[in-house]
Amino acid sequence: MIARSRRSTSNLTPPTPDALREEVRLIKALGFNGVCIHQKVEDPRFLYWCDKMGVLVWVEMPNAFTFSTEAIHRLTREWMEVLERDYNHPCIICWVPINESWGVGNLANDKTQQSYVRALYHLTHALEATRSVIGNDGWEHIASDIWGIHDYATDGESLRERYGSPEIIEETLKIRRPQFRALMLPDAISSGEPIMLTEFGGIAYAPDPGKPWFGYGTVSDTESFLAKYEELLNAVLDSPTVVGFCYTQLTDVQQETNGLLTADRKPKLDLAAVYKITRRPSKALPGEVLTYIHQAAEAITYQEETSQD
Repeated sequence: MIARSRRSTSNLTPPTPDALREEVRLIKALGFNGVCIHQKVEDPRFLYWCDKMGVLVWVEMPNAFTFSTEAIHRLTREWMEVLERDYNHPCIICWVPINESWGVGNLANDKTQQSYVRALYHLTHALEATRSVIGNDGWEHIASDIWGIHDYATDGESLRERYGSPEIIEETLKIRRPQFRALMLPDAISSGEPIMLTEFGGIAYAPDPGKPWFGYGTVSDTESFLAKYEELLNAVLDSPTVVGFCYTQLTDVQQETNGLLTADRKPKLDLAAVYKITRRPSKALPGEVLTYIHQAAEAITYQEETSQD
């Protein structure tokens, strides 16, 4: 249950140090247990609060736009610096050197680009062997510990049609093409890696007349927003095979106004209502685990889960 935060495009500098702590609190208040910072190396102070307050973090590297020898040298050097600086933050659970084939636009056909992604995957494991690594998140997987899928279907039924059973997911991985991209390249070898929907959602309010739309699906009011959020979340949580998700997205940014929070971190929806939807147990969990979760939920109040202490 992770929220994607596209902080690479706005609000790079928090207004105060306390704002970093407040953002981590809001992540928990929305029911998420983690956050993926989209193509940005995060402020160590933010990682500190994630360590302290118990929020998991996916680290995603900013990517080059085009493939070149210079891009390989620069990204590899900087990625090694990121691993060295941040590996001792216990909140970090996943390293993502490339997202959505950025900088490797011909990955499906170019053996050199495929070698580069494999090299980054293995280099990351060589330098930091304790976390999962996704070589290229979203699609065109060739080396990954998690099959991360980006799918911005705008209705729950479409998600159920793609991820509703192990057989359907197998077809989705090999034949269907969410976002019009192959999910696995022919040379990718599946060894039972977990499947996660690592980008989906993107609900935005319908724009005012004359203003552009920046989202993946539109709603007209708060009630419709919450209902659509629940529809999409339920479709994912009802899947017996999708073991986790990353919802897009935590906050509005300049080019996408589809956050659960505004750009200045004001909630668009009732936090308790979103929390209840987000925290619904997944059917991918074994029955005994679900029983334990239900029992724990009765003993832990919402206020305790989202306190600032």
